[in-house]
Amino acid sequence: MREKTQLNLELSPKITSLQELAKAENECTRCPLYKDATRAVPGEGRKSAHLMLVGEQPGDKEDLSGKPFVGPAGRVLDRALAEAGIPRTEVFVTNAVKHFKHEMRGKRRLHKRPNAYEIERCKIWLDRERAIVKPAAIVALGATGARSLLGRSVTIGKLRGQTLHLADGTAAFVTIHPSWLLRIDDDADKQREYDNFVADLRPAARVLRKEVA
Repeated sequence: MREKTQLNLELSPKITSLQELAKAENECTRCPLYKDATRAVPGEGRKSAHLMLVGEQPGDKEDLSGKPFVGPAGRVLDRALAEAGIPRTEVFVTNAVKHFKHEMRGKRRLHKRPNAYEIERCKIWLDRERAIVKPAAIVALGATGARSLLGRSVTIGKLRGQTLHLADGTAAFVTIHPSWLLRIDDDADKQREYDNFVADLRPAARVLRKEVA
């Protein structure tokens, strides 16, 4: 295990393509999550995408398919992006943690939130994605994505609606994870929070329009 981990650390700065990156992520043993996951789920999108979205981790459907945001939360995200005026072709979608963390409940695999150690050990891959794609703006979807991107724990409610800037000058925005909307039972509450989510995405859409103009 140690040899494989060291190999990833040495190779990461030399990785220049998304294909190489996906292969390296699937060989990663930097934290124990790889042991129970089907595979790593790399980010997906064009290398020249102007906008990056960073979620938490793959879910059950993502773990099985090897693609990010293909489950129910992904469908909510796709609809919100369209309403915010963000073409999916201009978006690179990824997660802070690349392996599915879960616990068994009978035959079901239930999501478990990644801890600080797992987020930090996986940050090498998010950093490499950023270096390859070079997005003009990044949206953190939820607390885990925000922690990985900003390097600290944050309160989503305090940062929503703000335009932040990372150390390299990249514009950054923080909002909820779309999976949270799926857990709201009241229809009126769900619609209100969905509208707020779309509103959170619109500043990123404005940055995107400047890049593609």
